[in-house]
Amino acid sequence: MRSFAFALSALAATTLASSAVENRTIDEIYQAALKEGGVVTLWHGGDEKTQQDGLKRAFEARFPGMTLNSTVDLSKYHDTRLDDQIASGNVQVDSIILQTLHDYPRWKEEGALLQYKPRDFNKIAPVFRDEDAAYYGYAIFGWSTTWNPNKFNGTLRDFADALKPELKDKLILTYPNDDDAVLYAFDLVVQKLGVKWFDDLIAQNPTWVRGSATPGNQLSLNSTPYVAAFGTGGRAGTVNTSRPTDVPYVTWPQTAAILKDAPHPEGAKLLHNYLLSSEFQFSSPRWTVRTDAPIGYPNIFNETNTNVTGFLPWMLDRPRVERLRFWFETKLGTAQGLSPLEDDL
Repeated sequence: MRSFAFALSALAATTLASSAVENRTIDEIYQAALKEGGVVTLWHGGDEKTQQDGLKRAFEARFPGMTLNSTVDLSKYHDTRLDDQIASGNVQVDSIILQTLHDYPRWKEEGALLQYKPRDFNKIAPVFRDEDAAYYGYAIFGWSTTWNPNKFNGTLRDFADALKPELKDKLILTYPNDDDAVLYAFDLVVQKLGVKWFDDLIAQNPTWVRGSATPGNQLSLNSTPYVAAFGTGGRAGTVNTSRPTDVPYVTWPQTAAILKDAPHPEGAKLLHNYLLSSEFQFSSPRWTVRTDAPIGYPNIFNETNTNVTGFLPWMLDRPRVERLRFWFETKLGTAQGLSPLEDDL
């Protein structure tokens, strides 16, 4: 009986610990991370090697002596490599931040994720966080319509605009069968505008590329013929962006988790506390996963033509996702070209 009572007490203590929000200051976590070795290994989804260089610089400047080893690759490749590490019992990653939202419930069920609540966990909108704190969104990502105003005299916005005669041979688009978030965008368009829209789009003779950042990068160059992109990422500064009104546009919470067997758990906790802090979240007016944004910041829940929570259930329906991928592949062929991290586009 005493051993049973002890077991219950231990279970209660474990449950309490797992449900408690971090109560150390960020500087106390910082000191613990330095004592641990001062290293964090992050795998972040993306399609250009330099996409998280800004985070690395900001983190290392904020926490001198810390090193953020950040590796960017397509989420669909990161998750496969992490699965191999988990299966072999040789986890080498501390923090995993991906677009493949369907992976997180599975990893949680497998017991691969650390249930940990950073200091500002309760300020995350409930729909963006796992109730047991195994994973949570840290930033809102999304797609837009993008065009180069130096190459096009006018405004582009809706997916119907992609069929304008003056855009024939001048569109650059991401293969929907190579990126699930782009596939989701095209699924929404075809549901709303019909298969004929997509057939008419193909007749526009767009250039199809790998990587959601590639269209924005290429159409921003004066040396390329590309004018516009739809349903993919933009590029700040040199191009204009807008959000469609004729079809819902795609947004989602880019989701983060710490591995239960992370080699540097204190370093990972420091990174995640920083990512969710007011210092990081409110460094500029943008959509945020937190519910306490300053006045004047845009609120993703006030956007009427996007469903920021729709991507996860869509991703969880893997049989339908696979059918869609192959439907588009029969229309376009397999995605051609090098990895977007290697193609220098």
